[in-house]
Amino acid sequence: MINPNNVSALLSVGTTILIVLAVILTLVIIALVVLTIVGKRMQKKQEEGQAAMQQAAQTISMLVIDKKRMKLKEAGLPSIVLEQTPKYARLSKLPVVKAKVGPKIMTFICDEKVFQVIPIRKEVKVVLSGIYIMDIKGSRARLETPTKKQGFMARLRSKAQENLKNNKK
Repeated sequence: MINPNNVSALLSVGTTILIVLAVILTLVIIALVVLTIVGKRMQKKQEEGQAAMQQAAQTISMLVIDKKRMKLKEAGLPSIVLEQTPKYARLSKLPVVKAKVGPKIMTFICDEKVFQVIPIRKEVKVVLSGIYIMDIKGSRARLETPTKKQGFMARLRSKAQENLKNNKK
């Protein structure tokens, strides 16, 4: 026998679950729409900034003294740079290059791709925009691209292939 009170209780629980799921779904949809709008605005700002940097870029010859990853405060950059950076970015480490440009020794912020390739104690021609090194144009020395580290599984595969070759011989 079906009790009418139990049926109405089950229906009320089912409707509350549906209402909660509908509210959660609408919140997720609203969050996705807001994120796409904000993402498009940020991408547009980045493209405008990149265009401005390309416009102000110039090629300079410099002798690279040292390169390190360090926090913005420890890098020895001008105080204006520290004031203009957002608070969340002040704590992160960034690639810094100390170089001699003419008679001055200066500190530059470097692009991530350029930082890996730039040689130490060598003279290079770089594309510079303010204190930001954007690209390397040329060098008297060969530019060495660092070898990418192999993952655990890739190392295992290469060792297994070497063992197979050795066993066949």
